[in-house]
Amino acid sequence: MRRIDALAITVGFFAVGGIAYFVLLNLGFDFKDAGIWSQLVLVLGLLGWVSTYIFRAVTQTMTYNEQLDSYKMAVLKKRYEEMTPEEIAKLKAEVEAERNLKPDLKQDSESGIN
Repeated sequence: MRRIDALAITVGFFAVGGIAYFVLLNLGFDFKDAGIWSQLVLVLGLLGWVSTYIFRAVTQTMTYNEQLDSYKMAVLKKRYEEMTPEEIAKLKAEVEAERNLKPDLKQDSESGIN
């Protein structure tokens, strides 16, 4: 997010609070009650927005994480396309060897051997 975006969001939140205040005044609330209720609307909106950020951070569905994953996949795909058939066969053999090794590691960890 750019600075100008953060500033625009901040001004927008203040504007929503001010608009809510004047709407509540026009609906018949006195200035004290209108202020309290407009602050409540503002705080609840802010908490809702922050909770969506926290949710995206915990589930790692933020734009940065998605871009990083797609970049890594593109790099791996390009490297794979540039490999010779012999290198691909060697890589497949290494992957198969690791797959065969994993059950052995699981058995060793269960028996307490490191």
